[in-house]
Amino acid sequence: MTHPIALTIAGSDSSGGAGIQADLKTFAAFGVYGATVITALTAQNTSGVSGIHPVPAAFVTAQIDAVFDDLDVAAVKIGMVAELSIIEAIAVALARWKPKHIVLDPVMVATSGDRLQSTEAVSALRARLIPKASLITPNLPEAAALLDESVAADEAAIASQGKRLLAMGAQAVLIKGGHGQGTESIDYLFTPGDVLALRAPRIATTNTHGTGCSLSSAIAASLARGETLEQAVRHAKAWITEAIAAADRLGVGKGRGPIHHFHRFD
Repeated sequence: MTHPIALTIAGSDSSGGAGIQADLKTFAAFGVYGATVITALTAQNTSGVSGIHPVPAAFVTAQIDAVFDDLDVAAVKIGMVAELSIIEAIAVALARWKPKHIVLDPVMVATSGDRLQSTEAVSALRARLIPKASLITPNLPEAAALLDESVAADEAAIASQGKRLLAMGAQAVLIKGGHGQGTESIDYLFTPGDVLALRAPRIATTNTHGTGCSLSSAIAASLARGETLEQAVRHAKAWITEAIAAADRLGVGKGRGPIHHFHRFD
């Protein structure tokens, strides 16, 4: 039996809860073989990020070429890309290899609040990577930052931002509601001509480290398995909700602990 293959292009989290490490755990939880392209090393834990060491752009290119030259990659997830030169390298390489599915998670700020991306990199993200994406997965603050606006405070504002993000060139936009208020966490999937609201109970926990990374990876894994975009987003939403609900069972770290990637195997 040949397992589907997904590639994550992202930063490394030394504490294992987010980034490349979270992506690989998510791929494994979905029965997908994971390959990696590391864009940056971070010194971080559940309490914060104390250092970021970008990988040279030429070596990011070398990693991408090595993976695609040998592996049959069915879907790509892009996470933390902190440098302008790295974004350009990824855009050029993906234009050359043309993967079927690209899920872009515009990681700008860590769960701890540490900023992970420069203003110049955000502009490059808009121009070079968003138009190549099958799906972008910003949370409410990231959606606002991409549009240089305030964070959407109601459903009408979210709808307006979603449509304008879609106009940037991505095939679909998922605005995640985890930073919102109320008893439900509502994600909104925007596709041309349609909006789908995905609801789940809001879970009272501080252990949410790596939530965004893992959700986008879950979608990429599901797409690699041959699911439609709506199926992939629904399955990922259900899985991440369970992973957050089970997070307190892990007891990892002194700050915002990770979600429980393997909750279904306990």
